[in-house]
Amino acid sequence: MAVFVYGTLTDPERAATVLGDGLQYEFVGRATLEGLHRVDGRYPTLAPGGSVDGRLLAVDDAGLERLDRYEGIESGLYVRVAVPATSGVRDDRCWVYVGEPDRLDVDGTWPGSGPFRDCVQRVVSRRAVVVRRTE
Repeated sequence: MAVFVYGTLTDPERAATVLGDGLQYEFVGRATLEGLHRVDGRYPTLAPGGSVDGRLLAVDDAGLERLDRYEGIESGLYVRVAVPATSGVRDDRCWVYVGEPDRLDVDGTWPGSGPFRDCVQRVVSRRAVVVRRTE
């Protein structure tokens, strides 16, 4: 499965540290996430509007579980959402990690109320958010 990475995991050495130890993974190209833009803080995250360049990382289920731990999914630091992907991406969707702005001490506003995951999912499902391979 494909994961769009736009921060520390774009670095091959960091990805090897997180995903090493026998897990199958590979960078499969550069991509642009349209409809969300990068916001920098303690760790990078995303906010509605604009676009951000990154890389596509192909992982298996074990790799996705390791990425979830790295991104702090269980503690609510980041959420993982499925974003539609265009041709050139192995699947018709791509996973994207979005950090909770308050927890990362960044200025990133998400419309709506309720749990952060729900706010992100509503934006992704209602706006033109898509991952496009660029090479």
